[in-house]
Amino acid sequence: MLNLNFKKDLLPHLVAIAIFCFTTVLFFAPVFFEGKSLPQHDITQWEGGAHELIEYREKTGEEGLWTNSMFSGMPGYMINVKFSGDLLKHVHRAYGLFLTYPMMTIFIGCLSFYILLLSMSVRSWLAIAGGIAYGFTAFSIIGLMAGHNAKISAVSTMPLVLAGIHLVFKGNKIWGFVITAIGLAIHLRPNHLQITYYLVLIVAAYGIMQLIMAIKEKEMSGFSKNSAILILAALLAVGANFGGLITTLEYSKYSTRGKSELSQTGESKSGLDKDYAFQYSNGIFEPLFLFIPNFYGGTARENLGANSNLENALRKNGANRQQIKQQVESAPAYWGNQPLTAPYYAGAIVVMLFVLSLFLLENKYKIWLAGLVLFALILSWGSNFSFNYFIFDYLPGYNKFRSVTFAIIIVVFAMILVGFLGLEKLLASDFNKRIQRKFLMAIAVVGGFAFLCAVFAGLGGYKGAIDAQLASYPDWYLKALRADRASLLRMDALRSLIFVLLFAGIVWALIREKLSKTIAYTLLIILVFVDMFGVAKRFINSDTFVRKSRQSEFQMSAADQVILKDKDINYRVMNLLNPFNDAKTSYHHKSIGGYHGAKLGRYQELIERCIAPEQSRVISALQGGSFDFGNIGVLNMLNTKYFLAGSAANAVLPNRTANGNAWFISEVVEVESADEEINEVSQIDTKTTVVIDESKFDISDQVSSANGEIRLVEYKPNYLKYQSTNDGYGLAVFSEIYYPEGWVATIDGEEVPILRTNYVLRALEIPKGEHVVEFEFKPRSYTLGNLVTLISNIVLILLLLGSVVYSLKQKTVLAVK
Repeated sequence: MLNLNFKKDLLPHLVAIAIFCFTTVLFFAPVFFEGKSLPQHDITQWEGGAHELIEYREKTGEEGLWTNSMFSGMPGYMINVKFSGDLLKHVHRAYGLFLTYPMMTIFIGCLSFYILLLSMSVRSWLAIAGGIAYGFTAFSIIGLMAGHNAKISAVSTMPLVLAGIHLVFKGNKIWGFVITAIGLAIHLRPNHLQITYYLVLIVAAYGIMQLIMAIKEKEMSGFSKNSAILILAALLAVGANFGGLITTLEYSKYSTRGKSELSQTGESKSGLDKDYAFQYSNGIFEPLFLFIPNFYGGTARENLGANSNLENALRKNGANRQQIKQQVESAPAYWGNQPLTAPYYAGAIVVMLFVLSLFLLENKYKIWLAGLVLFALILSWGSNFSFNYFIFDYLPGYNKFRSVTFAIIIVVFAMILVGFLGLEKLLASDFNKRIQRKFLMAIAVVGGFAFLCAVFAGLGGYKGAIDAQLASYPDWYLKALRADRASLLRMDALRSLIFVLLFAGIVWALIREKLSKTIAYTLLIILVFVDMFGVAKRFINSDTFVRKSRQSEFQMSAADQVILKDKDINYRVMNLLNPFNDAKTSYHHKSIGGYHGAKLGRYQELIERCIAPEQSRVISALQGGSFDFGNIGVLNMLNTKYFLAGSAANAVLPNRTANGNAWFISEVVEVESADEEINEVSQIDTKTTVVIDESKFDISDQVSSANGEIRLVEYKPNYLKYQSTNDGYGLAVFSEIYYPEGWVATIDGEEVPILRTNYVLRALEIPKGEHVVEFEFKPRSYTLGNLVTLISNIVLILLLLGSVVYSLKQKTVLAVK
């Protein structure tokens, strides 16, 4: 019979789970109780881009793997591909108590950090407060608001991975191994490699700390054994996600994250462009929003509330009620240097505890966590700190990611962890004069800074980059706006000061036994919750949720109906209104544009060098009353049959010069580099001529015939069938994007090599006569990945079940203090 003490061994964990569940449901109450949904821009765009793949799966039960709905065609790996071997999705859902996705990521974040703090011997009631601080951090709330569900799902399991690693080094090798393997496997499921990269940095810092300790204590043998256990756990986790990882790795070589063949200052570049990667970079003092959320005004569309300076100024200068409401509720309050941002608030209490821990903790925790905070802060400064250009060039893999401000999650993670370790240290120590002095010094430093910000808020200039867009606004408007920016800083500084003093007061009363532990711990948890909940509600509140279905979001417009009357089975549409940041068009049509952070690299280069200039020519022609599209050879070779200039029926502009699905050519221009190829493609007549890079592809001398016809007779996302008739040996060009991994071409059932022409298109040499030409997408990476994923998932689940049985028999549960 199991010898479990319910009150000691189970009750604290059940209470923690209940609190995390309650707070999550409370925050997202309209979703759980009113049937509403959270509108998310990026998810709306994703639904548009993924529609073809989802619809194909629902109709056939198969995976499409390739979609033609965005950017003229691209692999579906990073859009919507499922792996039948992914059994851990059920474990992931169970770990999130089967709550609605993505809301369950907040619950998982709370629970994961709770487990991490328990693994580091923090008492359960403090671990609950730490879990709430991490789960409801503004980074996660803002991410969900934007629709970055995969990112926040990956963030939510970061603590679980470190918890498992720490347990191994503490000696609890079985549970440490299982938690590391399961935690990392679940972390990798959303396939957000930027957050995984940040997790690697955290683990590397922890590993360096353990290595230094092992060297000092002459325990390298133990360190090596623990490392071997963790490497095995990591390999299992990677295996459980092998399908997604190997296909992503394969695709990344050809995406905008991969190496370009175009010359860049004399050599080909690898990774993202620095200006693009550093477009969003925190100012040096901008991370002060971690402590005072509106230190830099908050967001670029801030609600200033009633009786603001701007409201009074607008009323005084004759603005009507609607104008005042519109201006005040979406005021450009942010005055930093970024084009768009939101404050990733870590919590006033968290920052106070972080400073306290610097006074209290032993070096083995303080140095690696404080060092991690400093390093991540530097990364978040991006272009505002020159050292980051060195990091971008030489830190392996770092140049594959943009939005370096996301590195602030490392700061938040480390601050909460070291902060609650410091609080545990304080409560476990003798509260002597030395400890009292350190406690008071921390309060003085943090509280004093908040007080000074509140007192001297009126002395700032509050002029930011966004003000350049307000150059035409009258002086009275700018003066009122800047006064509101000062007010936002002052009020939030006072708010942070109040939370610091209240938390310090409760801790003081607990230590002095003026409050019972139960009351004090309850008050500490409530205070942390109110602190985080209050700022989180600025971004997602009851007014944010809507009753809006996918069908209404993608309701067919009059323009869509006009285009869909065309019964041709395959053609493309270009939305002239911001086409490369729009995937809504992709819901109903095969689009020239789309919305994705990792397009095919060659297609992106084609956009920049050829498609964008041709788009401008189309718009100029339309403005001049011309509907002659004969001078847009690249858009024509992509079979752009329709242009969209709005949603009305008369906004559909047919293009009768599109090349069609496939055609024979009469002339070949041979070049020897990518630069020559992309330059030539915008010069040729794409109906009669192709450009081929002869340094990469061989072409027969027999190719000469253009007297033939080739018709598309069957279309699926991953399969195309054509009928060809030609009076001589010829070269056929297909208006389909060339991708070297997975596409197989056959002529009358015999496999033939696929050539790349016109920088991005496919071509085949076709013999004289009548033939059946087929393209099928059968990537070996998906087949192999699915098999490895299935095997690894089964092993992991068996290990999890075995560990649960073993721990119940041995009573090796996480220690609760």
